[in-house]
Amino acid sequence: MTFAATSTDLHTLTIAQASELIGSRALSPVEYAQALIARTQAVDGQLQSFVTRTFDLALERARQAEDEIAGGGYRGPLHGIPFALKDVFDTADILTSGNSRVCADNIPGRDSAVAEKLHHAGAVLMGKLALHEFAHGGPSFDVPWPPSRNPWDSTRVTGGSSSGSAAAVAAGLVPGSIGTDTGGSIRAPASQCGVTGLMPTSGLVSRAGVIPHSFTFDRCGPMAKTSEDCAILLQAVAGHDPNDAGSVARAVPDYLAALGEDLRGVRIGVLRHNWNSEVVVSAAQCQVMEDALAVLAELGATLEDCQIRPMQSYYDIKTIIGEIEVFSVHQSNLITRPEDFGADILSRMLPAILFSGYDFVQASREHRRAIAEMQPLYRRFDAFITIGAGEAPPFGSHDPLAFWKNAHHFTSANVTGQPVLALCNGFGPSGLPLGMQILGRPFGEETILRIGHAYQAVTDWHQRHPVLVDNATAPTVTEPTLLAGTSSEADSELRDLCLSAAGRAGLELNERMFMQLLEGAPHALAMASRISRDYGHADVPAHGFGVPPA
Repeated sequence: MTFAATSTDLHTLTIAQASELIGSRALSPVEYAQALIARTQAVDGQLQSFVTRTFDLALERARQAEDEIAGGGYRGPLHGIPFALKDVFDTADILTSGNSRVCADNIPGRDSAVAEKLHHAGAVLMGKLALHEFAHGGPSFDVPWPPSRNPWDSTRVTGGSSSGSAAAVAAGLVPGSIGTDTGGSIRAPASQCGVTGLMPTSGLVSRAGVIPHSFTFDRCGPMAKTSEDCAILLQAVAGHDPNDAGSVARAVPDYLAALGEDLRGVRIGVLRHNWNSEVVVSAAQCQVMEDALAVLAELGATLEDCQIRPMQSYYDIKTIIGEIEVFSVHQSNLITRPEDFGADILSRMLPAILFSGYDFVQASREHRRAIAEMQPLYRRFDAFITIGAGEAPPFGSHDPLAFWKNAHHFTSANVTGQPVLALCNGFGPSGLPLGMQILGRPFGEETILRIGHAYQAVTDWHQRHPVLVDNATAPTVTEPTLLAGTSSEADSELRDLCLSAAGRAGLELNERMFMQLLEGAPHALAMASRISRDYGHADVPAHGFGVPPA
């Protein structure tokens, strides 16, 4: 296929398109990098997607790629392709901030495994991208770098926590990025910015050299314009790494070879209960889901409604385990420099001190049970479909207690270890993207990429681009509140419990931080009370056992 690209529209190219042009020497890697640098300089002032720009390095590596290709040393589809990384991936001699004061001067001495693999593939690093603080709290205006804005409407959020990655890809600043996902952090921003994001199976992509959030649930995966592009990126970064204790030794298939436009024989379970009975969704979301299911049926897939456990159960498991882990990651700094954390991440981490070791083990036992429950469904279905995010809300609508109050449909796959592809399947009444998720069996990336590619081959949602005016500035928005105002409802018994827990954790909290702890405490305690206790003495937890094969 031939692409007629000019310097003014290079930012709209997919990785696959740019790769074909570069491989055939119809496009210079230097010209491509220069075009994306100019695009970023023209529009990122209104989007704030970059924390650190490495443009000089990008041009140097683009020239190197150009020379190598001219000399017959073409490395493959990422050679000469610009990319950027969520700023939790270590990059040698380049700031890795986590968008936190705590790591505002963190200059790693070596690359993360993902960065190293992309450099080996010949890709060109353009910089490090914004995120919610430590891939967890946000959107926040009290951290060193401002929150990214949605390219479709810069008064709206991008979704989190891979916020800059989604914004940069949607705006055409880079054709691809690598994000992280612990509870929806690739898929929610991909959905709300109209791009494609893949959370791979637990253990498929190395987390070595990534600032941790949850040792149990963290994953790294590609974000790009299309399923095909995600396949190209995944091919480069997947594979066993002994430096990641959760990495799985498994042969990496040819993901591009698995792509096709015919879904005959593919059995898809539809998790309709997620949006019909468990959360309130808009009429537009319901309609685009029905339209997307009809497209998949026309492509030959067999669709059948099925059901998994309630989303609240998955959310409780993930939150108890994940919040204990993220608190343990940052405890020393929470003791010595709590004021260096943003308010939103504190509202999430502080109530974790109320969870006990008993809660942690029981949640892990329930985690293992949730994984085992999926086995019969894996025998019935090749993949599953559920909703993505709705239209991105304004910044000011953010509820500081939403994390504790609102279960959602992203978390189940973090708990079960499944891979998930998120992609755009329409637009809402405000002109903002809507999305859906395609879940696979563990290590079923070939199947979900095939489904996503087939869907995108006959629809054009992924081909739409936000219209951005050069040199505009980010508009003033209403910033989220730091407190929900519910701390006055806490009785003396709860206050004493929180004071005692803070003392045991070694924390000295100022008044606002203690109010945040009080506000989250009832929700954390309710989560712990909902975890099942009906285990025999031999029922083992999930930790250390990995994801069972499908």
